[in-house]
Amino acid sequence: MAKLYYDSDANLELLQNKKIGILGYGSQGHAHALNLKDSGLDVLVGLYAGSKSKEKAEAEGLRVYDSAEVTKACDIIMMLVPDMTQRKLYTESVAPNLSEGKTIMFAHGFSIHYKQISPPEYVDVSMIAPKAPGHRVRQLYQRQLGVPGLLAVQQDSSGNASEIALAYGKGIGCTRAGILLTTFKEETETDLFGEQSVLCGGVTSLVKAGFETLVEAGYQPESAYFECMHELKLIVDLLYQGGMEYMRYSVSETAEYGDYTRGPKVIGPEVKERMKEVLASIQNGEFAKEWIAENDEGLKRFEAARTQEAEHPIEKIGKELRNMMPWLQDTV
Repeated sequence: MAKLYYDSDANLELLQNKKIGILGYGSQGHAHALNLKDSGLDVLVGLYAGSKSKEKAEAEGLRVYDSAEVTKACDIIMMLVPDMTQRKLYTESVAPNLSEGKTIMFAHGFSIHYKQISPPEYVDVSMIAPKAPGHRVRQLYQRQLGVPGLLAVQQDSSGNASEIALAYGKGIGCTRAGILLTTFKEETETDLFGEQSVLCGGVTSLVKAGFETLVEAGYQPESAYFECMHELKLIVDLLYQGGMEYMRYSVSETAEYGDYTRGPKVIGPEVKERMKEVLASIQNGEFAKEWIAENDEGLKRFEAARTQEAEHPIEKIGKELRNMMPWLQDTV
């Protein structure tokens, strides 16, 4: 049975006399820093010289310093910069300022699992990974709610790395929803697989294929957009709220029957076999090596793919239709 932790399992007092350094002030960084601050904890934000986020963080009542200074001053250092900039930040600003007894934390296991970062034995290495974008982490915290999170301990030098990480998770609100015990390996590999096969790669490829099929059959692009993209949120919200059973209860019997009989024709056994190939490339490190090399070589293929996807017809028609629906800007 999976191990889950809630508010009563975490002791925020463990962090009362500690300084917490948040390195980065993007989506997750701003949410962690502000939630911890609102939980009554001593928070510093570490940024590189000239960062555009400095003014924003200070306007929100946070103290901002150079990342090296923050690492030196803090007991707990949370790495919240993108995966592919973590190694450089760690080498230049974090590693030289780590000392015995400190904790280095992550919200995603990529750098540790694929050995881009190898902390010394005298520090704790742990992870609290909220399962939501940063703005959602912040919004729900402000409503006295929280998003689920994951806890992992890679290195327990102090003997209480798990307790410290749980307290951190409580500070950002995750114990309100529940924190699942996992490992750096499991979090990294399942996260990458989910993104590539279902949540990002799988969904966008399915939406585009559906849109293209309808348009090529002579239907209006606007109709194809509404059916294959716009209404997706309605279905996802039902799945999010009550699972597949609730979604099927909420739609028409016609839609439900089509789900049972036609869905497996589109997503058949061959798709699962390709998913296994994707998972294997994550497990054996092939994807990590490819992505690290792509960054080292200047992201040329990445930028080309981004440009190509932005020019897809579904993006053009989607922008036109969304401009006529200004209320979407308020949708969470």
